[in-house]
Amino acid sequence: MRVIDHVIAGGNQATDGATGAVFDPNRGEVQAHVRLGTAADLDRAVAAAQAAQPGWAATNPQKRARVLFAFKQLVEANMAELAELLSSEHGKVIADAKGDIQRGLDVIEFACGVPHLLKGDYTQGAGPGIDVYSMRVPMGIGAGITPFNFPAMIPMWMFGVAIACGNAFILKPSERDPSVPVRLARLMLEAGAPEGILQVVHGDKTVVDAILDHPAIGAVSFVGSSDIAHYVYRRGVAAGKRVQAMGGAKNHGIVMPDADLDQVVADLAGAAFGSAGERCMALPVVVPVGDRTAEALREKLIPAIAGLRVGVSTDAEAHYGPVVNAQHKARVEGWIARGVEEGAELVVDGRGFSLQGHERGFFIGPTLLDHVTPQMESYREEIFGPVLQIVRAPDFETAVRLPSEHQYGNGVAIFTRNGHAAREFAARVNVGMVGINVPIPVPVAYHSFGGWKRSAFGDVNQHGEEGVRFWTRVKTITQRWPDGSATGSQAEDGAAARTQDAFVIPTMG
Repeated sequence: MRVIDHVIAGGNQATDGATGAVFDPNRGEVQAHVRLGTAADLDRAVAAAQAAQPGWAATNPQKRARVLFAFKQLVEANMAELAELLSSEHGKVIADAKGDIQRGLDVIEFACGVPHLLKGDYTQGAGPGIDVYSMRVPMGIGAGITPFNFPAMIPMWMFGVAIACGNAFILKPSERDPSVPVRLARLMLEAGAPEGILQVVHGDKTVVDAILDHPAIGAVSFVGSSDIAHYVYRRGVAAGKRVQAMGGAKNHGIVMPDADLDQVVADLAGAAFGSAGERCMALPVVVPVGDRTAEALREKLIPAIAGLRVGVSTDAEAHYGPVVNAQHKARVEGWIARGVEEGAELVVDGRGFSLQGHERGFFIGPTLLDHVTPQMESYREEIFGPVLQIVRAPDFETAVRLPSEHQYGNGVAIFTRNGHAAREFAARVNVGMVGINVPIPVPVAYHSFGGWKRSAFGDVNQHGEEGVRFWTRVKTITQRWPDGSATGSQAEDGAAARTQDAFVIPTMG
């Protein structure tokens, strides 16, 4: 059976160490094994990165950008193969897989413009004969720890900007769907990046801890669950690293009485159930304002959900495919049962869904729960599956308060025709990313991505100019060039020259 190995400069030096199973979620069968790395594997990758990074940093930014341009072209040329590979291990349908790759390429395109963003600041005459300027320099070696739900997009969000800024990068992808990250690393080499600039080390907590503890790794970016994000942040910062750790989410969609309900239902079908709900920017909670709005929305949702097609990832007509593995399927179905136990009304039950010919696949039908309350654990926690919860709000103030008081603060959306209500909501809601009639408010690549509260740990967001700030440090230079003519008029003991050339701090000049 196929073994998915690391991508480490100088060769993988493969051993008979531990491996993890990679499933085909459509059939529920093991299709490959991934080699799980050790601290020694990470040490080899770090050594290669240390050898390659100084030369890469010394390469002018325009030439580095040309490598990214070539990488973008290679990914586009191999889009079909990459999407099929991604779908075969993750389970998302081909259209979603291509979207996963394209959203990563959007950040690669942004990173191609990094020469402009690396320009520093300059002040002439900050003091007598004194100039001050700053420059952005790479962190050195960066690392990314990425989740299973976006095996192409999130790695590219990280390594695209990091590499453009002159860093070497070590990627630890999810062991559930590792083939696409490996393929991307090989395409980066083909694009002209030196060996050691982008490497992949697979593994479990052993490799994660080795990354967080390694003294040569200067910055770590993480995406995953909030508990693990908090752990990564605390351990990485304690080791002196710069850390951004993105966690879970429970995004709300506020539906005002004046909203276009047909459009809302169409948006919810994709935002709540697309990619089987396995994305941190899914919209798993809808908040209709007022009972009339709630009843009208529910009436339209039921037939729309009934019309969703669940199929294998290669089914072009399917709206979504299976979840990633059996454990996750059991977890999601457990949350559905928990919601019912807590008193929610089970309007549509997706448990027990079976697809003919794929009875062992990890499929879950679309599920709708109504009369969910903020006291329910199933509301407070992230379900991460094709489950939509209706939380009814009596008024606008309650609708603002619900997402604002939730432990997660990744994204939120409001559906309305009222500009004042939308403006008020966007200004007041305590959430990091807001959509106005946009169900999944993921910013474009030249803005930044990041939530608040337990959805993100660290002070700097991903991609955009925030990403450039994360993967670089600022060095500030204060310089003066004394007038050489002073030497001709100095006293025998040099006193005049010392007075004339005495340094004055610019703020005291």
